[in-house]
Amino acid sequence: MATAGNRPQRSARQRAAIRLLAAGAGIVAGLSALSLVWPLQDYSAKEDGPPSAEALAEQPSQALNVLLIGSDADRQGAISNGAAPAGPANSDALLLVHVDPNGPVQVMNLPIEGAVRLPGDATPVPLGSLYRRGGAALVASASAELLGLDDGAPERYVVIPRTALRELVDGMGRLELAPDRAMAYTDQSQKLTIALQGGLQQLNGAQVEQYLRFRDPLNGEERRRGRQEQAIATLLRQMGQAAQLKRLPSLIAELRPQVDTNLTPEEVLSLMAVALQPGQSVQFQSLSLRPALNAKPSMRELEEQRLQPRWP
Repeated sequence: MATAGNRPQRSARQRAAIRLLAAGAGIVAGLSALSLVWPLQDYSAKEDGPPSAEALAEQPSQALNVLLIGSDADRQGAISNGAAPAGPANSDALLLVHVDPNGPVQVMNLPIEGAVRLPGDATPVPLGSLYRRGGAALVASASAELLGLDDGAPERYVVIPRTALRELVDGMGRLELAPDRAMAYTDQSQKLTIALQGGLQQLNGAQVEQYLRFRDPLNGEERRRGRQEQAIATLLRQMGQAAQLKRLPSLIAELRPQVDTNLTPEEVLSLMAVALQPGQSVQFQSLSLRPALNAKPSMRELEEQRLQPRWP
């Protein structure tokens, strides 16, 4: 893959992306070796709930990359996304999460409007449209190439539709967020109404969805990425509270049918044992984009750059 305006020779990874696209494959094969990452034991929570993050499960023995795909469809498997533009589901958010038992949680927030060119395509397409074309496999391959990840990474993926987001927040009670201004928007075609006040407040699942979907007139996607990062940081902070830790195993089990993932509930708890441990930090990064050519760009070129040191 190349950023718009720059097409190097196809690499082995690019050819792999084409094969993945043609086959329509998901990331479901070739992962049996990862069973060694998690110790073989019973992860089920005690009846009275885990007293700490460490008690959720034993931590993985090595670092792993998890691709989070926020789908604009309301539920997993929906024929239409119920969003704008209407059609099959796109990725409304793309994040690569690096979970290391010996370091901070690192999150790369990928720009869905970033212009990329697939091998064989004459014109670039937005990064967020790849999920519609090739599912999680193509998004994973493209993300790995952009960031120079090792072969086989990211090892795990989770596709989260809007219903799962709402149920996650409602399952925790509410999420404490502070919109930087009042947000108001109505689109009858999407059956979408956004009505939020500014300032610190407790938001339910539907309100958090509004908070994350709202696009500012200027720099809309960049500001949305900022809100995504605020929501993730707050989500992890609240999940680390004792009452939430007690509820977490059952909440993950309840959400499992709502998402598409190759993570087992036990593996999720193992990763959470790292992410929620006391004193853990979360570091966010993003890829730079070239200036927009118009007021409402659907695509923006990625800056030619090398991540130093190589992410993560």
